[in-house]
Amino acid sequence: MGQKKSYALDIMFLPENFKHKKNEHMIIVKLMGGLGNQMFQYAAARRLAFANCAVLKVDLSWFKESAGVATPRHYELHALAIEENFATPEEVNRLVSGAANPVRRIAGRLISSLSRKAYIRESHFHFTPSLLILSGDVYLEGYWQSEKYFDDVTDIIRREFTVKNAPDEWNRRIGEAVSETDSVSLHMRRGDYVASKVASDYHGVCSLDYYHAAISKITGQLRTPHFFIFSDDPAWAKENLQVDHPATFVDHNDPDHGFEDLRLMSLCKHHIIANSSFSWWGAWLGSDPHKIVIAPKRWFNDERIDISDLLPDSWLRM
Repeated sequence: MGQKKSYALDIMFLPENFKHKKNEHMIIVKLMGGLGNQMFQYAAARRLAFANCAVLKVDLSWFKESAGVATPRHYELHALAIEENFATPEEVNRLVSGAANPVRRIAGRLISSLSRKAYIRESHFHFTPSLLILSGDVYLEGYWQSEKYFDDVTDIIRREFTVKNAPDEWNRRIGEAVSETDSVSLHMRRGDYVASKVASDYHGVCSLDYYHAAISKITGQLRTPHFFIFSDDPAWAKENLQVDHPATFVDHNDPDHGFEDLRLMSLCKHHIIANSSFSWWGAWLGSDPHKIVIAPKRWFNDERIDISDLLPDSWLRM
């Protein structure tokens, strides 16, 4: 999922210095991290905007601010059929300015019922129900990694998280093979989880023992499984992963076309995911009514982080 801070929800209502006309409220969400993270952030904001009949805009400033980080990221939602509106620096400043000023913060709370303007910063990993009842103008900063933030608008999220353009010939052929078999997506996340000490210490990687146990579990329930294996380190995966069943290593999409891997994952009937928001979405978007999803019960090295709201109840934890 990429490195992230351990936030707790921090709601700061700010004095209003401009007037809205009715139904012209705005939800702005700060996008951060890779594609999977961006999808979580957009989904939470999309639900809030829908519930309030508000305009949704995305703030891309993080991608410039984080240009020197160990794992460079860029905006990736453009490939999906989302409501794509970009917040201007002036709009962001209008909702964020004064958030760090404790005097304005206290004063803002006193008149919050009139101002209807809030800056929301996530302060813990697990679900925060109060996010669902916000109204007025809202700026969201956080990761919001739980389907509970959008599970009452899943039809909208599924529709908007489809890839806009048709696949190229190679991806079309893989997609046909996925559809014609008892397909199982298997995702091995390595990349910065291995190369970066900070990311490695925070996240860790799923062990080969986890994958072999998950393969054994899922093959005990399927008669003719065919594994489609996705990884940001396909050479390592081919060399180290033992699969005694038909397997296809999907390694032809470059990092700028991660959405193609996501589409192929979502077409699979069953899923073995990594501790990664990317494969979380690949599994969640899968539409097979009988899908089996196996996920690691340990998502971070720090076991104090509460991940109880991260995985849907129907998913198996191993």
